[in-house]
Amino acid sequence: MKINGPRTGFGFDAHDFSRSGPLVLGGVSFSGVPRLRGHSDGDALLHALIDALLGAACLGDIGDLFPDTDKKFKGIDSRKLLAEALRRVRRAHFKPIHVDVTVVADKPRLSSHKTALRGTLAALLSLPLSSVSVKAKTSEGTRLLRARGGIAVWAVATLVPVASKGN
Repeated sequence: MKINGPRTGFGFDAHDFSRSGPLVLGGVSFSGVPRLRGHSDGDALLHALIDALLGAACLGDIGDLFPDTDKKFKGIDSRKLLAEALRRVRRAHFKPIHVDVTVVADKPRLSSHKTALRGTLAALLSLPLSSVSVKAKTSEGTRLLRARGGIAVWAVATLVPVASKGN
């Protein structure tokens, strides 16, 4: 089957804060901020990105691949989940060429961490830094993230087809 043109996928994830720490977001650890509640490490940024990648390749979603009912994923580093999702995307004859992520968090303030987040994502995805966008927003008092706080992330990924061996 020949696949023509680029594809775009959209992902979303949100978690509230737990009582333990440290926060892991985009594969980066933040001290002084509690981790996000979740079956894995709660990395909402990588979870949204995984959904965007899988969606662009029409491979389901993060819950299909890594269900929260499976004990082997309890506390797992989301970078491992991303690596497996990327393996499946590549096996489907796609490769990512661009990602764009928006993080809504009242804490921590992420503006000074965007460069580190972009660098980590670029390395995890084997992309140049110029192909990775990370934007940080606050909820600006809208109560979007509820009284106890949390983080919400929207992600978009663009994939292009790659020739399969033998074609």
